[in-house]
Amino acid sequence: MRRFLEELKDFTKKGDMFLLVLCLIVAAFGCVCITSATSADKFGNNLQYILIQLLAICLGVVMYIVISSIDLDILSEQRGILVAFNCFLLLMLIPFGTDNNTGNRSWLDFPFLPINIQPAEICKITYIIIMASVMNAHQNRISSPVSVFHMCFHLLLLVGLNMVLSSDAGVSLIFVFIFIGMTYAGGVSLWWFVLAIALIAVCFPVLWPFLGEYQQNRILILFDESIDPQGINERYHYTMNLRSLTGGGLTGQGLFNGNRTQGGSLFAQHTDYIFSSMGEELGFIGCVAIMLMELAIIARCIFVGMRCQDYMRRVVCYGAASALMFQVMINVGMCIGAMPVIGLTLPLISYGGSSVVTIFAMLGLVSGAYARPQSLSHERYVQPYRG
Repeated sequence: MRRFLEELKDFTKKGDMFLLVLCLIVAAFGCVCITSATSADKFGNNLQYILIQLLAICLGVVMYIVISSIDLDILSEQRGILVAFNCFLLLMLIPFGTDNNTGNRSWLDFPFLPINIQPAEICKITYIIIMASVMNAHQNRISSPVSVFHMCFHLLLLVGLNMVLSSDAGVSLIFVFIFIGMTYAGGVSLWWFVLAIALIAVCFPVLWPFLGEYQQNRILILFDESIDPQGINERYHYTMNLRSLTGGGLTGQGLFNGNRTQGGSLFAQHTDYIFSSMGEELGFIGCVAIMLMELAIIARCIFVGMRCQDYMRRVVCYGAASALMFQVMINVGMCIGAMPVIGLTLPLISYGGSSVVTIFAMLGLVSGAYARPQSLSHERYVQPYRG
């Protein structure tokens, strides 16, 4: 505890303040985007959205500072507790789960809280720590079957629980992408990735019938133009959002002036499709600015990872970068029609308290790696000399 308080006191000297400033800039820009996107009549008084987002940012900064001040070695030693915590958190969806008007039962609705919580978002942080701990334990034989199966076990456990209890494929895929990013950066042989791709290719025809019809259509419309050619069913949201994204031209129609955004005709224009909303109001230049800000955070995570001499801290940074990269790629891909609709927010831009807090907390791990690029475990276990 004393070491934690010392690190907390020295956060401004040791923590990654540059990363924190980047996050605050993107989050502040996100608040402006949310204010405009929720000013449509269908949202009524949009003050609640802004207040919740600002509160989430403040709480996120606190979590960033706290997690940045905790030694990663201490967290990794509690791997069993973290696994149990993830399972318990997801199992809470059985009595308290709600779809929150998203179609997926992926939110916890506690009567004593004014907001809903998405447990899978919290599990992203603990999963990165669990994976880093497992990989660190196997780093000298990282490509052995035992090591790979151990890592796969934790992935399948988390993805399986989340899919069974919430049916939220979007967040489940984030876990998969974190797994891919960390294992690749951690030195797992490329032959394992080739084998995984071959297994997916073999299993895909078998698993395809188990997908719901709406899930199948979300994938098929990317390739089959004969599905809903008039754009009134499966293609409706995709068509409307693509028109908005391209309707702003180079400089956009201006904040609070977008035709479809202010008319409230866009689906999830303040969450999943806020990129389309801003494309209409801020144009191509605004979209490029958003992408550059997101990429700056991802690049900073990778830079800190490259700077770390410690294996575990390095893969933690790459895990955080992978999670953000996947979310940006899927969210923007949904808006331009290159990716199926799976409901992922644009990091720190979209409205969503759970997402904002957990992203700040996840990046707190990166800040902790920046503050302590090498393991300090010897300071806790080596007894002082007694003469």
